[in-house]
Amino acid sequence: MKIKKKSFDIFNLSFLDIISCGFGAVVLLVLISNTAENASQLSIVEVERLLGQIISIENRIDGLAQKIDQQKKRNHDQFVKSKGLGRTVQKLSTSLSIKEKEEKILAGDLEGLSLVQSTLQRVSISPSTTNTARDEEVGGIPVDSDYVIFIVDTSGSMQSIWGRVSREILNVLSIHPKVTGFQILNDQGKSLISGYSGRWIPDTPQRRKNVMKVFDRWTDASNSSPVEGIEMALKRYAKPRQSMAIYVFGDDYTGSSYDPIINRITKMNTLQLNGQRLTKIHGVGFLSNRTTGRFAILMRELTKKNGGTFLALPL
Repeated sequence: MKIKKKSFDIFNLSFLDIISCGFGAVVLLVLISNTAENASQLSIVEVERLLGQIISIENRIDGLAQKIDQQKKRNHDQFVKSKGLGRTVQKLSTSLSIKEKEEKILAGDLEGLSLVQSTLQRVSISPSTTNTARDEEVGGIPVDSDYVIFIVDTSGSMQSIWGRVSREILNVLSIHPKVTGFQILNDQGKSLISGYSGRWIPDTPQRRKNVMKVFDRWTDASNSSPVEGIEMALKRYAKPRQSMAIYVFGDDYTGSSYDPIINRITKMNTLQLNGQRLTKIHGVGFLSNRTTGRFAILMRELTKKNGGTFLALPL
């Protein structure tokens, strides 16, 4: 029996299934590939955007850190300034308290000046005026001395009121009508007239006029401290059993201490044998544009311990 061969159809259902599956796989691969590429592109853009934001934030942080450092420095400077201002305020407060105390002291002195001023104004300035009897004191100032020394601060502040200083010297001489000799030194101990250094200027009417003419033009250097002048007067002019008075004219004292100076001058002015004073030391305080009150503090105590009187003259 003859076997009948079957015909083979290549395009059968199974073949088509395989082809369809393969095509679908290819399409799927294409879709997956495009999605991954788009996702990669989207990720890069997002990362760049985030990096930009991070860099911007870091820049802002750096700027804020610099501002914080600057503000800290300003705060520190302000703190240092505030501490300095606090110390300045404390110093000013202390100075103000001292000034108030000094003003109270000066006010007490000024209350007693009316009598002295009126007395000095009544006394003639003319050196030819003489009294038949010597007064023991005028306006609280002892006037029983035969020799008178003036120690005058010649600093710039005193030069600004020099005419008044000259008038007060004449006033003092006028209340000592029987002066045998006088001398004028600056606060450094230098004599007004070098030819009379270490000697007394004879007191005559004409001599007073000539000396005061020279005094009006006197401009020697000064350190506004009468200590040297007083010590020079005690060393070169003061003698036992010689009636002498020292008048210290000034508006300020630039020395650094009071008690050591006062004690040293008082010791120089005291005879060791009997404890008697060689001379009376008076003080006349002037008000100028540099008056501080230190001159008054020094001279008030110095005159008290050396038998003298301190006068603070008003303006």
